[in-house]
Amino acid sequence: MDATVSKLEAIPLNKHDFEVLSDFRYQIRKFERFSEEVSRQYGLTPLQYLLLLHVKGYPGRDWATVGELAERLQAQQHGVVALISRCEMMGLVERRRSTEDRRRIEIHLLENGEQLLTKLAGLHRAALLSLRGRFVVPDIRAFDHL
Repeated sequence: MDATVSKLEAIPLNKHDFEVLSDFRYQIRKFERFSEEVSRQYGLTPLQYLLLLHVKGYPGRDWATVGELAERLQAQQHGVVALISRCEMMGLVERRRSTEDRRRIEIHLLENGEQLLTKLAGLHRAALLSLRGRFVVPDIRAFDHL
């Protein structure tokens, strides 16, 4: 745990603090629930959507390694490998051996995965915009090109 967090946990909380924390968690859960439902409507599990999102959204490039995806998903590598395999069978992603390091396997979106992700990301963007003022959301101006 971060040292700043350790120092802050000693500060006593008042009723308002609990209300703010409760509302924050409520808004997060509502967004997660929305994401789960809309992903399923488009034929994906929530984790499959997140996998596609993390491949496309990996900083500085349009692919990611299994280890990087495991970190982003906060999951075990063997579980991510199985998730990638399911997405591969659906024609959404493909594994490619790196041209720079033949030991490294890169996960890339295929056209079907890109199209599906674009639709879902647009819906998620709209849902995030509806939460403005409830809590601070990430800078989503990067979605303006959708």
